[in-house]
Amino acid sequence: MEKVVLVDDDGNRIGTADKATVHHSDTPLHLAFSAYVFNSRGEFLLTRRAASKKTWPNAWTNSCCGHPLPDEELPQAVARRLRDELGLSVTAIDLVLPTFRYRAEMPNGIFEHEMCPVYRVLADDSPEPEPSEVAETTWVPWDDFVTAVLNGELAISPWCHEQIVALSGLATSPPDWRVASGDELPPAARLLAA
Repeated sequence: MEKVVLVDDDGNRIGTADKATVHHSDTPLHLAFSAYVFNSRGEFLLTRRAASKKTWPNAWTNSCCGHPLPDEELPQAVARRLRDELGLSVTAIDLVLPTFRYRAEMPNGIFEHEMCPVYRVLADDSPEPEPSEVAETTWVPWDDFVTAVLNGELAISPWCHEQIVALSGLATSPPDWRVASGDELPPAARLLAA
């Protein structure tokens, strides 16, 4: 059974738990990641979560999210999930929001509660979504996507909305986002990045 890394409020590793058991009305804080995939034309890969997902089924969101395995470096986890969920081979993985964290509640009372570093990823493959993970994909111009999100014209997952606000504060153009150092990650993620 797949495990997730549990962390305290300071981002220190405090144990592991079965992934299948952590998302509920009192979800413990755990380590995750979010990825924003861009192609060589500068387009962003927007995805819609599968209907079978436990949290935010059918929601439009960033390209990929996931959890590192207990002994897996975060960039390896990003590459693994992009390969498994979308059939993508990546050419670059850059850390851009090392300390992003969020908590969000679904109408049914299930929470997401994650310490979730954010990565900018480059890939030019055509996505081949795994249906149990991703219902739909589309390449979109970044500026159009951000405008639609911030104007409330496009409903997306709550973490993606918060990340768009934070990413917009880095720079208008994704290639201009500052690449963060692994030393800026929460301690549990630094251990995995060593």
